[in-house]
Amino acid sequence: MSRMSFHLHCQRIDASRNMARYYTLAIEPTLFGETAVVRSWGRIGKCGGERTDVFGTEQEAVAHFLDLARRKRRKGYRPARGCVCRP
Repeated sequence: MSRMSFHLHCQRIDASRNMARYYTLAIEPTLFGETAVVRSWGRIGKCGGERTDVFGTEQEAVAHFLDLARRKRRKGYRPARGCVCRP
C-alpha cells in the first residue's frame, strides 16, 4: 500500500440561502490491511454525519474518492481557504 494520504476539505457557503456546509474526504488504511474512504459532512461549526467505505485495494478507494470529489464540485463545493495539506 502507498504511504501517500489523500485529504480534501470543501465548503459550500451561500449567505442568501443561509447555507454554510462542509464536506471532508480522506483515504486511510484500516487495521486489517484494507483501504477506507472516510467522509464527514455537516453545517460549519456543528457536528455532522460520518461514513466509512472499505475497499480491498487502494485503486478502488482512490477511484471512489475522486468520484465523490467530482460530485461535490458539481454541487458547488470548493476547497476551504487556508486549508493546509498534511504530508
